[in-house]
Amino acid sequence: MTEDVVTAENTTALETVAERLLKNDVGSVIITNDGSPYGIVTETDIILATYRSGRSLEAIPTRAVASHPLVTVEPEQSVRLVVKRMQDERIKKLAVVDGLEMAGIVTTQDLIDHYGELTRELKTIREDRHRRGGFDEDGASDDN
Repeated sequence: MTEDVVTAENTTALETVAERLLKNDVGSVIITNDGSPYGIVTETDIILATYRSGRSLEAIPTRAVASHPLVTVEPEQSVRLVVKRMQDERIKKLAVVDGLEMAGIVTTQDLIDHYGELTRELKTIREDRHRRGGFDEDGASDDN
């Protein structure tokens, strides 16, 4: 999870949202409504909005482009649940919220960047369970 999340109020001009994407070298901006997470605008959203409408960024309201409601998970959710949620919702970016506060964002790039670390952790967990007798020789859980 990336904890430094770029945000903008839903009344912010779409041009400013695009500038924040570029300035911060990110692929999305979390859109807020009175400070609470509301939606998300991605690079693709901006490109599609200008292409489909034929209008300039200044002429397109951010709230019209933002994907709403924002799809979220809580910080304590497992990586498995995060991946499943992203697959089920067909999204590449998933907001992490703690109550009404932004805690971070998980992207498919985050999962790719940490894949090796995650597989090493899974291997360690399986080895620990195997040593305690929780798995058979093929690595299948005795619980099933």
